[in-house]
Amino acid sequence: MKQLLRIEWLKIKHYAAFWWMLGIVLFTYPAINLLFQNIYQNITSRKDMAGNAAKFLLGNPFAFPDAWHSIAYFSSWFLLVPAILIIMLITNEYHYKTHRQNIIDGWTRNQFITAKLLDVVIIAFIVTIVYTLVAAILGIYYSDAVNAQRWSEELYFIPLFFLMTFAQLSIAFFIGYLIKKAFIALAVFFFYMLIVENLIKVYFAYKSIPLNAYLPFEISNRLIPRPNFLGKIDEAANKAYLDSLAAIQWHVIYTLIFTAIIWWICYRLFKKADI
Repeated sequence: MKQLLRIEWLKIKHYAAFWWMLGIVLFTYPAINLLFQNIYQNITSRKDMAGNAAKFLLGNPFAFPDAWHSIAYFSSWFLLVPAILIIMLITNEYHYKTHRQNIIDGWTRNQFITAKLLDVVIIAFIVTIVYTLVAAILGIYYSDAVNAQRWSEELYFIPLFFLMTFAQLSIAFFIGYLIKKAFIALAVFFFYMLIVENLIKVYFAYKSIPLNAYLPFEISNRLIPRPNFLGKIDEAANKAYLDSLAAIQWHVIYTLIFTAIIWWICYRLFKKADI
């Protein structure tokens, strides 16, 4: 495994676009959460009825223990950015024929896919570390003495965020692997994630077809449910939130199964591929 990682490092260490995209990833997550925090601060600092109502409803989603959940939720909206990075990594293998060279140099086909799997794991881990640092820093900064003592209550959102990130980056890898052309793969990924799946969800909801939870991205999206912003005044919203928390354990299983299938297909296809 060390050898695989060393060769992957040699591929990317002089790849400027990779480092630019990684820098954007490292910038995006703190920036977007600070933006949401600033919006929250502007709303709740108002002295009128709307400001007081917003403060009552929202509490402080950037203080412990809610920071782990709310920042994971906000951050999950921008998995598009590391997905670009993953698609670039796999499509470049085909563009520069390095996948072929690896096999000529003695790698097995399974080793090549394993190296790509490690790339996805590492990127997901980096994204999770960034999320964790942002949540910890904002949580410490915005927590009072009482909230600070509750810092560990929702730490389980960290592994959930990692699993969601890994699952969705695996989908990005799969699309890039199948299409092999960076711009086309990116277009397909964005079009499906942002438009097609949402249209399917609307259609299923309209037709009362109970399959929304099993769509490719929705399976892992439900690992980080929407925070309970309206639970204090809406009993139905509070019940829906509690149900979504109870369903997380099932979506962990679904996500693991779905992601395992993706990688199993990748191993099988590359084993039979004409390179």
